[in-house]
Amino acid sequence: MSTHLVWFRRDLRLHDNLALAAACRHRAAHVVALFISTPEQWKNHVMSPRQAAFIQAQLNALQQALAEKGIPLLFEEVDDFAGSIETVKAVCEQHDVSHLFYNYQYEVNERERDAAVEKALPHVVCEGFDDSVILPPGAVTTGNHEMYKVFTPFKNAWLKRLKEGMPECVSAPARRENGSVSSALVPINLHYPQQEFDPALFPAEEKAAIARLRQFCQQGAGEYDECRDFPAIEGTSRLSASLATGGLSPRQCLHRLLAEQPQALDGGAGSVWLNELIWREFYRHLMTYHPNLCKHRPFILWTDRVRWRDRAEDLQAWQEGRTGYPIVDAAMRQLNATGWMHNRLRMIAASFLVKDLLIDCRKGERYFMSQLIDGDLAANNGGWQWAASTGTDAAPYFRIFNPTTQGEKFDREGEFIRRWIPELSHVPGKAIHEPWKWAMKESITLDYPQPIVDHKLARQQTLAAYEAARKN
Repeated sequence: MSTHLVWFRRDLRLHDNLALAAACRHRAAHVVALFISTPEQWKNHVMSPRQAAFIQAQLNALQQALAEKGIPLLFEEVDDFAGSIETVKAVCEQHDVSHLFYNYQYEVNERERDAAVEKALPHVVCEGFDDSVILPPGAVTTGNHEMYKVFTPFKNAWLKRLKEGMPECVSAPARRENGSVSSALVPINLHYPQQEFDPALFPAEEKAAIARLRQFCQQGAGEYDECRDFPAIEGTSRLSASLATGGLSPRQCLHRLLAEQPQALDGGAGSVWLNELIWREFYRHLMTYHPNLCKHRPFILWTDRVRWRDRAEDLQAWQEGRTGYPIVDAAMRQLNATGWMHNRLRMIAASFLVKDLLIDCRKGERYFMSQLIDGDLAANNGGWQWAASTGTDAAPYFRIFNPTTQGEKFDREGEFIRRWIPELSHVPGKAIHEPWKWAMKESITLDYPQPIVDHKLARQQTLAAYEAARKN
């Protein structure tokens, strides 16, 4: 009897898992699952302690779910990807594996690891799948068979291609008749720093994640366009953590959205949330065509010549939510306390670091990864390069958010700001966006810093720095 090995990575679920479904297709095969922890690699990639805790909770739920299907989950721990190559080889030899199944990861280190594993297993059939995307990289290209560099034409081509053939979701595997798993499961513990997360906001169990998806598509997706920019209300899906670690597949999101909001494909209700799924696809496809994006390089090469101020005390003030700009500080405090930040706030906070403080966006990108429960290289890098005007389809370098007017526009009465900056809770109404002015007028001393930079002056300095880099 042949043995099929399923190598789980960022695909921690039973439903719509292409590698798992393929491994289980042959009823006579013995199916074994494997997860390899690589703490030193995660450390190099700055994985956040909250994401580590989330993955550990998902792994324990997955172990139980697989056991109920008669599939054992083997857990191994090595330092890095180099060690994981030897581990996969050893597991294949120990279990006499004939076929290895896994879902592709598109980052450079991961692709090199997978190529090395296939080379190390000449007598094992290795099958990889485009599981973390709706349409595989290469499916959507220009007339010259090149990757799109601008989102809107990519989106239009993506939608056209999708309508030609919608990828289906595959079912969770049936229970293996020949499978047997010990009734006493040993809890999986990752040897990596961990920080508590809120399971009500970020469900680790697959059933709970699917329920959250269903609820959002029924109730939130249709109003997403009107609600998504206001951080004081629950207007977003909060599914990004499940997508980042593979607790949900993007195909599940697409099919559930269209089941509840069938007009989403044609620009109707739900189409704006569909746009977010397409942005996710765009950044993943880009990474496969431009691997330098994984190597801390900007897409627009001349922006590498920008002379950053890079003041350590300014970076620290931004990280700790002490810039004197309430909407920025509230955003950073939300991130530090929960491991998550509202998407509008990610744009505001990123713009402030780069365009007001003139600090290299890579330092902000790294800090976000170190904190985010939904940390994902493609999406995080894409978002930061957009904000810094260094990436494909980026905001022009002369478009600079005013942090005060952004606060006034998206948190008009300061409800979100007061939630995260209690020392400003007594500042009335819209005065909260420039509390220092109110305090001066009222002769009150605030337990809150003055702005660390003058936005108008900072804007001029940033424009000069970008213009000098462009001319060099």
